[in-house]
Amino acid sequence: MIDWEEILRTESVEELKKVKRWLFQENMRIENERKDLEQAQEKFLKERVKFRDEMDTLNRCTVLERKRLKEENLFFDKKMAILQAGFQQLEADRKAFERQKQSYIHEERFRQESVNSSVGGDIVDVLFRSVNNPLALRKRYRDLVKIYHPDNLFGDEELAQMINKEFLRRKKEEW
Repeated sequence: MIDWEEILRTESVEELKKVKRWLFQENMRIENERKDLEQAQEKFLKERVKFRDEMDTLNRCTVLERKRLKEENLFFDKKMAILQAGFQQLEADRKAFERQKQSYIHEERFRQESVNSSVGGDIVDVLFRSVNNPLALRKRYRDLVKIYHPDNLFGDEELAQMINKEFLRRKKEEW
């Protein structure tokens, strides 16, 4: 620290010049430091404003992205719900189709059996007509099997089965 009172008492011109020079240099140094500080402060304020602007921009972008993501999630959920409803409807339709298919199969089998039994029954009745004793029944059965056996050239498996059934039925009736 400078003792100003002592310098003023000495009244030496040289001392005063030294002090004056020193004061000038200090004043210049302080002025330069003040300017540097003001420049640093301005730079800091500019950077702070720039940083705030960047933060505001990033916050807006983040808000927009969150909103977009939320909308996409809602859209995805709606799509998923539609797909699940579609799959459930497809499964219900498949089950209904399967039931209808089974119903048609049963109807077709019933129709085939009724056609076969009515046509087959008429044919078998004609083939076994005029058979009135067990011996004639066995002879007619052997002759018909020789003719309609599936291993023969013109054999018919369905007719052979109907002949077998009718033979067994008539045989039971006679016993």
